[in-house]
This record gives sequence, structure tokens and C-alpha cells, in this order.
Amino acid sequence: MGVRTLTPARLPEPRGPVTEALIPLLTSTSPEAKANLPQATGDWLDDDLQLALYICYELHYRGFADVSAARGWEWDPALLEARAHWEKVFLDGVEAELTTVPSVDEQIEGLLIEPVHGTGVSHHLLSDGERWQAREYLVHRSLYHLKEADPQAWVIPRVHGPAQAALVAVEYDEYGAGRAEDTHSHLFARMMADFGLNTDYGCYLDAVTGHSLAVVNLMSAFGLHHAYRGALIGQFARVEITSSPSSRRLAEAFAALGAGRDGTRFYREHIEADALHEQLIRHEVVETLIRDEPELEKDIAFGLAASGLVDERLGAHILGCWEESRSSLRRPLPDAPTPEE
Repeated sequence: MGVRTLTPARLPEPRGPVTEALIPLLTSTSPEAKANLPQATGDWLDDDLQLALYICYELHYRGFADVSAARGWEWDPALLEARAHWEKVFLDGVEAELTTVPSVDEQIEGLLIEPVHGTGVSHHLLSDGERWQAREYLVHRSLYHLKEADPQAWVIPRVHGPAQAALVAVEYDEYGAGRAEDTHSHLFARMMADFGLNTDYGCYLDAVTGHSLAVVNLMSAFGLHHAYRGALIGQFARVEITSSPSSRRLAEAFAALGAGRDGTRFYREHIEADALHEQLIRHEVVETLIRDEPELEKDIAFGLAASGLVDERLGAHILGCWEESRSSLRRPLPDAPTPEE
């Protein structure tokens, strides 16, 4: 199986009243079509809400094959107004669930200590993982990793001086240091292919739950708003600080589950690269920003905590399903256990 195409995804199927109104609107051929969209109700992890946000954000990335860029939906004022409401439901819900946000130093200190008995998805895959579970995990993560580093690129023009230079150095590695075949998105696609998965961009959008969508939506929400630039730095810092040890576990787990060289290279690359990135992000980006713009410390702390929360909710969903020997996807892969099993 080859690696992903560069063709944008097609719009997904709706999941509720918000996306039932949004998706037909974006494909309308009428020049008079106006955004008249319902408000979101319910939990911040609601599938309908998260899918609506993902669709709106994707207009700022590759767009959709069945949405005309010439129509201008990306900057449509009424659509942006609706998106602002959905964002408020999402981010207010995250903030409410966090209740309190520890300081940047407290959070980073905690992230630097690996628990003796970890309980996350990478620990499970290493100790008790099955191949169908590894494949599901890659599907969940594909929404971000097939465009890895793109959300964080929004913050580059929003920080300056030494912090910007260090941030660009990290992003440069994420984009393969100028080599297309080494971009992390390409390496992830090759890993998916090694596991027999479809590598087309956005192929599994209908399969994932709101938990996976929320992880990517948080990055996009932070990246597309100048007011959240500190929060995006916090999100990025958490990823880089925690990536190296979890990548080591996943590389070992996937090798044990029969992955070839392409099936482990993505995570093996992250073991050493992210150990260096962690130092750059902590000292040259976070510490420098707090020194030069101390008002950003609170936002960086929020980004660290919010990123941890959405990842924890995704991990809890996945492990909860696997403990019951059932798929964590809305549309299970062919090798997932069936209810009768």
C-alpha cells in the first residue's frame, strides 16, 4: 500500500443538528447561501460539536475536495460567528473541567517524572497490546499526525526574538529539515501503510470519535487566535516533553506486534529528536517567553493543562473500550472484535 495522497478529504457525514446544517451549507451552489447555524448544546466533547469545529478549522488547512475555496467560506462572517460560539462551548467546558490550573513550573516538573507504573495507551500497547489495537491507535492519531506541526506553525509569527528562533528550529525538524521524505507527516503515513491502513488525508474522519477531534481542535483553536498564542506554546511544550518516553514504548510495542522498519521509524525518530526538542521548548521558548512577556505565563499554563486534559480523555476512552474487548472507533476496522466475540 502506498502512502497518502495530497488530495484534500471530502466532507464527513453529519453527527447531529449542527453538522446537519453545516455540511449542506458548505456544498451549496447557491451564491445566496447564508450561514444560519444552530448553537451547540451538551458536553464539550459532544461528537456533533467537535466535528463542526474540525470542519471549520480544516477550511484553514487543506479545505475539502467538495467545498469550493472560491466561495470564501473560510472567512465568511456568519460562519465565523457560529464557530466563535462553538469554540466558546468547547474552551469554556475545558476550563470548567480543569477547575484549577497549576503553574508552568509545577506542570513541567510533573511531566519530567515518568511514573513507575504507567497506565496510558502506550503502556498498554507495550505490555498487553494487540495488533488491532495498534491499528486503532494510529487511526485516532492520524487526524493530527498526517498534518503534524501545521497547527503549531500558526504561532511562529506571533512570537519574536530568541523564542521564535528556537520554535522554528523545532518546527524545521518536524518538517523533515527540508527533506520531504523525512517530514513527520510522511513518516506517519508510511507507518500507517505498514499496518495496512489507508493513508489518504482525512480518510478516517468518519471513524474517529469526538475525543480524537478535540485533541486536534484544541491546537487549531489556539493557533488561529492571537489571544491564545501562549496557550499553543503550552500545548506544544507538553507534547515535546512527554513524547520521547512514550515514543520509545510505542516503537517497542509496534516492533513486537510485527511492524517493519516503516512501522517503527516514526516513533524511533521521535525518541532522540524530541529529547532535544524538549530542552529547546522548555528553556529557549517557554522560559524565554515568560522572561520577555511575563503576562503569557498564565496562558502557557492553561495550554499545558488543557492539552493534558484532552489527551487524558482520549486515552480513557480508548482504554475503556479495549478493556471491554470492543473497538474505540465509531466505525471499527475489519480486524476489531465483534460484539459477539
